Amino acid sequence: MDFTDGMRVFVAAAETGSFSGAAARLGMSPKLASKYMAELEARLGARLFQRTTRRLGLTPAGERLMIRAPGWLDDLDEMTGEAREPSRGVVGTLRVSAPVVFGELFVQQMLHRFAAPHPDLVIDLRLSDRYVDLAAEGIDVAIRIGRLDNSAAIARKLGKSTLVLVAAPLYLARSGELAKVDDLHRHACIRDANLRGDGAWPLTENGELRRVQVSGRFVVDSARVARDLAVSGEGVTLCPDYVVRDDLLAKRLARVLPNVSGPTLDIHALHLGQRRVPRRTRALLDFLAKDRFGGFVAGDLYAPVE
Repeated sequence: MDFTDGMRVFVAAAETGSFSGAAARLGMSPKLASKYMAELEARLGARLFQRTTRRLGLTPAGERLMIRAPGWLDDLDEMTGEAREPSRGVVGTLRVSAPVVFGELFVQQMLHRFAAPHPDLVIDLRLSDRYVDLAAEGIDVAIRIGRLDNSAAIARKLGKSTLVLVAAPLYLARSGELAKVDDLHRHACIRDANLRGDGAWPLTENGELRRVQVSGRFVVDSARVARDLAVSGEGVTLCPDYVVRDDLLAKRLARVLPNVSGPTLDIHALHLGQRRVPRRTRALLDFLAKDRFGGFVAGDLYAPVE
């Protein structure tokens, strides 16, 4: 057994809570991961895990090893990468999580720009609208939009997005303009199920927050699908401005009730509050602070388009 491989299995199993999780992260079979772990424990002469039917738990020896093992592996990756060719940038695998639509529109392009000078860096991008546990899933950096939880993760604010009311000009010509919030009750509304709550739209008019009950025949779980339906003339939708900005500029969609807006959501990059943050993670965070997804989340760029 290669000692380094055994240590990688140990760290991955400790972070995911299972050998199957470690195996999936490292691209090997659970049987091989278990074998590496058994050989590492034999070599060290100590049990590192308490095995239960539900989850692996660290023994005191495992806890002591886990304090230093992740940093040791990061140092090893950086050292070997610099020894091969110092100019080839950061090395290793960088795992990034992001919401689906924002990831497709912006994160993947940002990662392409970031990875260009680092040919030995592997990018593992995972797009999901569900809550992602950074520690359990081995995520180095998570991009999140909206309210943050009370986890121990460290957050860096990158910008903000506002939800805006939009509809296609052909729909408005057919169904009539909207003059006030209460007019939404008689319009077909395309609802995004990802917007938490009771189905009502939280809208601010003249500084006053209201929860407006809306109805319509389309309920979707994708802001991009809601946008597509709106462009097709199916109704009014409340959509993140980064999804519809190009459509507003191209007149495929129009703002309705321009003095009314939905919630403004902060965009953050999160990483675990480790004693030592890996160099590749630091490099991405520094790049994000400068790049801001190509300038799309700088300052008030997401302010409503007039």
